[in-house]
Amino acid sequence: MRKLILVVVDGLPARLLEDALGDARLPALSFLAEHGHLGRAVSTFPSLTPVCLSSVATGAHGDVHEIPHLVWYRREEQRIVEYGSSFPAMRAAGARRSIVDTIFEMNARHLGHDAVTLFEALESAGFTTACVNFTCYRGPHPHRATVPGIRRVVYGPRRFFYFNLFQSDVTGAPLAIRHRARGTVDGYAAAVARWLVTRDGFDFFVYYLSDFDYASHLSGPDAALSTLARTDQAIGALFDAAGGGDELLERYDLIVCSDHGQTQVDAAIPLERSLSGVPGVLTTASNRAGMVYRLPDCALDLRALASRVEPNEGVDVALFLEDGHAVARRAGEELRFRPQPGGWETDGDPGVVDHPDGLRRAWSALANPNSGDVLVSAADGFEFTDLGGRHHAGGGSHGSLSAGDSLVPALTVGFEAPIESIVDIAPVVLDRFGVQPPSYQSGARPRLEVGSPAQR
Repeated sequence: MRKLILVVVDGLPARLLEDALGDARLPALSFLAEHGHLGRAVSTFPSLTPVCLSSVATGAHGDVHEIPHLVWYRREEQRIVEYGSSFPAMRAAGARRSIVDTIFEMNARHLGHDAVTLFEALESAGFTTACVNFTCYRGPHPHRATVPGIRRVVYGPRRFFYFNLFQSDVTGAPLAIRHRARGTVDGYAAAVARWLVTRDGFDFFVYYLSDFDYASHLSGPDAALSTLARTDQAIGALFDAAGGGDELLERYDLIVCSDHGQTQVDAAIPLERSLSGVPGVLTTASNRAGMVYRLPDCALDLRALASRVEPNEGVDVALFLEDGHAVARRAGEELRFRPQPGGWETDGDPGVVDHPDGLRRAWSALANPNSGDVLVSAADGFEFTDLGGRHHAGGGSHGSLSAGDSLVPALTVGFEAPIESIVDIAPVVLDRFGVQPPSYQSGARPRLEVGSPAQR
């Protein structure tokens, strides 16, 4: 059985890779494209990294994995969870609490109990899995921190490397967090990848490269080609460790994808401004997606809250639940929809949700028990400020239902597989190893449990 490497390039839009292939600065990606099958896949919603990586790892949208956003309100604890929208946002939510949530609690407590990660499924079948810097890492093997003062144990794949904090093996990799703008995070990942490939130390390896997303946030996706060239060098580290591109493909199959795209943003607005003076509401927003939580003392129903949010500049679509249907409002028009066997029941203007796989992604986000009661997707060119007032105006951002944020490359090398969504990656991987997938991966199965918090 051939081993498999999943390369995830954070924030890489499909169109950008397609246009750049063949460029002399991208020899590794161009080589893989020449030897593989390149298509497009759709991300999840909100198309934000913690949500997306959870979808890649579990083969499910948020209705199953239950990670709703970069920043969200944990109802049972009556507190905000902030995974790192910005340093000021983390300080606003409580810096220590945010660090603990990001490193530990997302996998230990927030990730849905019904979800099964690739690491859990493959390790239980006797395979050795590995990952580097991948933030949805839940697996069966305990790991202690390599940094003094951190006593808490995490559970991940057998070979687990997380920004120098947790390292299952001594690899000699340099410090990851030194000069992020110069590529030290991906440099750390590349050193780990060389060590793993040199030793053929895995059956399945998730190779996560995040520096492109960081650079794209700063300058915009179209201006980040130089960083993509550096990402290509990190992928080239796999070639070097194997003895060349042909030798790599003799040993491994590969999937190269992204978790979400990015689009240029020129303006940022505080989403909470549209609900100023309304008691009993809590707004969590970051990048190009926002959520409104209706608290027990709120006198307005969901329709009224959505009606306050939707007309505002910077808002593309506002979504909420009503009488067992999802309701989407856009530019004064409305679409009601819900899943039916083999498709969707709809009533209203279909143009309200004309985004890639929009109905399924919107429904699954609303069905996430940790989601807000009104979900908001930003209009093109706009972003929502985070808890610390920060934004990426003048650079790139993501999170919305729009095509630019949502369409990602899906390149398979060594085999062909129908990857039309990032939630298709996990079942494809499990099929490659002959492992039975979780029941929720058996097909599109949007769900909404009556009485779930998302219906409040």
